[in-house]
Amino acid sequence: MIRIELSRWPEARGEAMRVRERVFVAEQGVPAELELDEHDPSCVHALARDEAGRVVGTGRLLPAHAHGARVVSHVGRMAVLKEWRGRGVGGALLARLIEAARARGDTEIVLSAQTHAQGFYRAHGFFEEGEAFLEAGIPHRTMRRVLD
Repeated sequence: MIRIELSRWPEARGEAMRVRERVFVAEQGVPAELELDEHDPSCVHALARDEAGRVVGTGRLLPAHAHGARVVSHVGRMAVLKEWRGRGVGGALLARLIEAARARGDTEIVLSAQTHAQGFYRAHGFFEEGEAFLEAGIPHRTMRRVLD
């Protein structure tokens, strides 16, 4: 059983960074200096905990920005430990972040999906926009979901 909790950066930092460093830096070769950024303190962070309380996945919801009548937020830094992938952790994290965005009145969510994960996000109601691009040396694609 996975439990998803939302928290602010001071409480989430240590555990979220352990997961992000394992996934992005160690596994994917993202430079460590790119992993921590100025946005983390203003984000809502989701932590996925296993039955023993260990954090096995994380993601973040950035503050929303108004674009006319639309209120658009951004989900990022979605990471699940390798041994927990394919077990619903990523979907649970994403669902909780979408719920948090909807609760604060956001009308759309955008994200930069690694191209290998586009199918995952498509299955959660996101659609592709524009062309692929490189971010930290990894191919990505912008994806968007309009909230009900």
